[in-house]
Amino acid sequence: MVTSNPRSEVSPLVSILLPESTSADPRWLAVLARDPRADGTFWYAVRTTHIYCRPSCPSRHARRENVTFYDTPAQARADGYRPCLRCQPDEVSVHEQLVARVQHLLDTVSPTPSLGELAAAVGLSPFHLQRVFKRATGLSPKQYALRARTERLKGELRDGARVTPALYEAGHTSSRTLYDRDTDQLGMTPTAYRRGGAHQTIGYTLTDSPLGRMLVAATARGLCAVRFGEDEALMRELRAEYPRAELVEDAPGLAPYLEALRAQLAGRAAPALPTDLPGTEFQRRVWEALRRIPPGETRSYAQVAEMIGAPTAVRSVARACATNPVALVVPCHRVVRTGGALAGYRWGIERKRALLQQERAFATD
Repeated sequence: MVTSNPRSEVSPLVSILLPESTSADPRWLAVLARDPRADGTFWYAVRTTHIYCRPSCPSRHARRENVTFYDTPAQARADGYRPCLRCQPDEVSVHEQLVARVQHLLDTVSPTPSLGELAAAVGLSPFHLQRVFKRATGLSPKQYALRARTERLKGELRDGARVTPALYEAGHTSSRTLYDRDTDQLGMTPTAYRRGGAHQTIGYTLTDSPLGRMLVAATARGLCAVRFGEDEALMRELRAEYPRAELVEDAPGLAPYLEALRAQLAGRAAPALPTDLPGTEFQRRVWEALRRIPPGETRSYAQVAEMIGAPTAVRSVARACATNPVALVVPCHRVVRTGGALAGYRWGIERKRALLQQERAFATD
């Protein structure tokens, strides 16, 4: 684990010799320290050898200017690098194996094992397991179990199960645990979710924008969809998400939202908009972090993971970005790969490029 004071991870002599700009990067310091705790959180590649490694690789250190960091081995391979034969960076680390085993137990065993039971199953102390698991997933085992129960409950409800049988089938021990926590994760009551948003009214409108056709939809609580695409596909997706909600075309009612979104698309400052987003605790943490990225700036998936206190949960951060239902409002377009390359975007890479160019131009005016 790279601490908040990264200089303590390397010798004082190394810290003295490193320029401040490089010594401030905990990834480079982890490489210098050959820290096995950083394995699986990032990979680094060396331009002069065309090889990529895990942070703990015993090979001789390269010069900092020849090193590039990657969030995944696949990204390094895509840029033409080969895996190191010494550290074998594509192999799953011991910690990753332990986390996968704990996830399997939390996904399949009912009732949910306690932290002590999980720790005994994988041969770690409860404290160590808690730290390793949260670093890898961004969630504690208890939070992960809650999310797993929520996803099972959603599946049962979508299949038409009644609420009471569904909550027990999903792993809840009583209705109290369902209504205390999972109601918030569903974004509506379980009965309403089962009914596909029944008794919910969602206003929507389809409009032109500089990025093509845009769908904007909102409940009484706030925006639930801002998406780009073709009208038919956009409406099909909205109906699939809320199959039994009352969808009402309501451009006048959505006028304040549209005004703010058009201002943002034009590169002007826009007010913070309220949202009504169903999502897990982890997703909401990521989405809130994205809203803190200033216009004209970007962050890597690894940096966002750091922002939410889960530096190894890079893949989970990427999934949360990919499932963001409100473009612009939650600015997932401001997340890029380590090194600045544009990663995928739910509404197309060209839209992402256009948004970033517009924001950067406005920021420099």
